[in-house]
Amino acid sequence: MQIFEYGQKEIDYLKKKDKKLGAAIDKIGMIKREITPDPFTALVSSVVGQQISSKAADTVWNRLCVLLGEITPERISQAEQSEIKGCGMSERKAGYIKGIAEAAISGKVDFSILHTMTDEQIIEKLSSLHGVGVWTAEMILIFSLCRPDVVSYRDLAICRGMMNLYNLKELPKDKFERYRKRYSPYGSVASLYLWELSVMKE
Repeated sequence: MQIFEYGQKEIDYLKKKDKKLGAAIDKIGMIKREITPDPFTALVSSVVGQQISSKAADTVWNRLCVLLGEITPERISQAEQSEIKGCGMSERKAGYIKGIAEAAISGKVDFSILHTMTDEQIIEKLSSLHGVGVWTAEMILIFSLCRPDVVSYRDLAICRGMMNLYNLKELPKDKFERYRKRYSPYGSVASLYLWELSVMKE
């Protein structure tokens, strides 16, 4: 299992910048979050998991892997949409997955060079695909490309974690941005802790 790598440098920086976050980091300890280094696989997986429980997503994903043998644009392109749907997903979702494979094959999205692009370019490129929004692209930045400075305002759990941490009743965008800038350039590490904080009250 590959995990999102971070260490003392990032922790020391965040603790220095934000006392409350620092206290939470001490309490929670190191977080091991699994990554999917191949962005194509990661994107297909994230579409599979949209709006269903992680347990259901695992079941559908395992069936898809059995059907295809391996998750590649070519294998998805060769499979019938009805076969992909038969793994336990909606017609629309199966269509999104076919579309992502076609974008890879046609070169509309060259997944092999994503790592050379800026965060903004990647978000723009991926969110141009049907079924892929900005939030999904931001998750690919963290959990596939391991970009260091991503804090998503579109992620409800991150916002909830922030509200729990700072005891806020609401979180307008400008306040969120203030915290996000404070965590920079290690926002992704802050995000890992905010996810944990979303389920626990200080």
